[in-house]
Amino acid sequence: MPRARILSTGLYAPERVVPNSYFDALYGEDVSRFLVANRNIRERRYAAPDQAPSDLAVAAAHQALDRAGVDPEDLDLIVVSTDTPDYLSPATASVVQHKLGATGAGTFDLNTACAGFVTALDVASKYVAAEPEQYGRVLVVGTYLMSRFLDFRQRNIASLFADGAGAVVVGPSEDGQAGILASMLEAEGQYAEHMGIYAGGAAAPIQPAAGDGAAPDAAPLPHAPEVQLLEFRQKFPKTFNLDHWTRLVRRLAERTGVPPEAVDRFFFTQINVGSIRETMDALGLPQERAHLVMDRYGYTGNACVAMALADADQQGLLTPGQTYFLIASGGGASLAAMAVRW
Repeated sequence: MPRARILSTGLYAPERVVPNSYFDALYGEDVSRFLVANRNIRERRYAAPDQAPSDLAVAAAHQALDRAGVDPEDLDLIVVSTDTPDYLSPATASVVQHKLGATGAGTFDLNTACAGFVTALDVASKYVAAEPEQYGRVLVVGTYLMSRFLDFRQRNIASLFADGAGAVVVGPSEDGQAGILASMLEAEGQYAEHMGIYAGGAAAPIQPAAGDGAAPDAAPLPHAPEVQLLEFRQKFPKTFNLDHWTRLVRRLAERTGVPPEAVDRFFFTQINVGSIRETMDALGLPQERAHLVMDRYGYTGNACVAMALADADQQGLLTPGQTYFLIASGGGASLAAMAVRW
C-alpha cells in the first residue's frame, strides 16, 4: 500500500491581535505575568464579527494550496476538523468547498475536539494510501473559533483560548520513503463530561422561548441552556497530558523504530507549555525540539498542531528526511499521535 505524505502546509490567524494587556485591563490585575510564565502566551487572535470558522479554514487552505501548486478544483476530498463549526448541520466542510470553488471534492467534518487535526490527518492519509488514484489530493483543515463561546467571567479560561486555522494538502508519496510512518487514535471516554460546549445538540438543545418556535404543548426540555458557552466542569488529573503524551511518544518510537532521541521535532497540543516541558524532560530531550506557537497565537484548540507545523515550515525548520512526531489531546478525552517523515 502506498504511503501518504504532507505536500504543503498553511495557517491563518485573524487580523485582530489581543495582547495580554487587554485582560489586565478587563480584570483589573496582572493576568499577563501568569500567562507568560505558565502558558507562554503573550497575545492571541480573535476573528472579526463577520468571520465564520469556514472563513478561517478557507484562508489557511488557500495558503496550503498555493504552496502545493494545487488548484481548488483539483482537490478530491476536503476533511475539516472543528468543534466550533459554522452550523450544527450542514457540515462546515461543505461550506469550505463552496467558498474555495473546489467543485470536484467530497467533503466531511470530523470532531475529536483538540485532537481533531491529527485525527483528521490520520483519516485522510488512509484515503490516500488506500485509493491514490481516487484520492490523490486531499485537503485537511483544522479550524477553531472559540472566542464566540467564552465566558469572560472566568479569566483563566477566557484569557487562554483564541481563534485560528491550519491546513495541509496530502497526497501519495512519490519515493515511498517520505510520509506518514505510523499513527494512533485513542480515547478516555470517562472524561467526556469534564470539558466542552454542552449545548446545541439533541441531548441538550437550546431552549426556545415561548412564541419563538416552541411547540405549543411542549414541556420544558431537560438540560436545555439558554446560551452555549465553553465549560470546564471537572478538572482533569494533573499529569493527564504528561502521562499520555510520554506514553504515546514511546509507543510511536516502538512502532517506527525511531527512538525519541532521534526525533527531530515535536508538535504537541499547545494548551499548556508546562505539560510540554515536563514531557520533554521525562523523555530526556532538549526543550528546543518542541515547536511552540502559543506565544503569538494563544490556544487554538484543534487547529494548534496544524498551525505549529505550518509555522515551522514557513520558518524553514522542516527538512526532507527528518522525522517529526505530532501528539494531540482534547476533550472527550481524545488522543491522537502520528509519526511523519518529511
